[in-house]
Order: sequence, then C-alpha cells, then structure tokens
Amino acid sequence: MADTKTPLLIKRYASRRLYNTETSDYVTLDDISGFIRDGRDVQIVDLKSGDDLTRQYLLQIIQEHESRGDNVLPTNVLTDLVRSYTNNAQTMVPDFLAASFDMLRDGQAKVMESMANPMTGLPGFEQIKAQQEAFMKTMMGNWSAPSADDADDKPEEDKDSSELEQIKQQLAAMQAALSKMGK
Repeated sequence: MADTKTPLLIKRYASRRLYNTETSDYVTLDDISGFIRDGRDVQIVDLKSGDDLTRQYLLQIIQEHESRGDNVLPTNVLTDLVRSYTNNAQTMVPDFLAASFDMLRDGQAKVMESMANPMTGLPGFEQIKAQQEAFMKTMMGNWSAPSADDADDKPEEDKDSSELEQIKQQLAAMQAALSKMGK
C-alpha cells in the first residue's frame, strides 16, 4: 500500500503522457482528479527538466470541470482572482484563500460530527440531559451496584446471600425515597 502522507509522484513524458510512479501506469487528468478527491496530494514533474508542473495541471483540472458545467467558482470570484493578479492584493489572496478553505473544511467536519449525534444540536439539550441525570440520581438514592472486589473474596453461597441482602437494602432505600417524594 502506498504512503498517502507523501505526494503521489506523477511524471510527464515528452509525449505529454502522465506516468504514475507508484502503480507504473499512465494516468489521465480525471485519474489525478480522483486521487485528489480521495485525499491524496499529487506532485507532477517534467521527466526531462525536473520542473514542477503541479500548479499548471491543477489549474487545467479546474478549467475542465468548470467548462463541463461543474461550476464551483462563480464569475465574480473568478473576476476577483483576475484582479488580484493586477494589483497589490496579489500578496494577500493566497493566504486568504488558504484560510477560507481551512474554515470550510473545519465547518464540514463540525457538520459531520453533529450529524453523528443530532441531539446535541437541539436547543436546551444540555438542560434536558442535566434534568434527566438529576431525576435518575433522586430515584436511585444511594443505590450502587456491588463491587467486583466484594464478590471475589466470598464463597458462592455467601455471595448469593450478601447480594440478596444488598438488593433488599437498596429496595428499602428506594421505597423510602419514593415515600418522601409522595409527601
């Protein structure tokens, strides 16, 4: 299995064919797009010169998606990007875009987390939970389950009789608590 922490190295041959160095086969831009969607970083280099062509190919992938109608970038955003190349904003835009995408990823993670437990997002959930815990504590009084340490030291007959005795005591405590609540 390939190490997904290191970028997948793709080499571009003089014929412009792209070669996946991990699987030793040729790949397309759609394949590279799939690797990226699956969470894998890629690095595309020219075989002869060693130049890094990653940006060029990533832009080409975006352009192909946009031209097929998979519009993610609204026209006003594209216009602002073009403007950023012609003014002093060019120095701020990369940091701003990176921070924006970090916030988007964090937001998506939080949405997925809240979908795993939808009750936590309800208003007053913590208050309801606290009230349920208080109710259970009141109902159970001083009831506690017998510890494993207590049971291990006694013979089987003694264990049964002592557990029965504990249950009787706990039942009596619960009845007393219920009678207090009824008054």
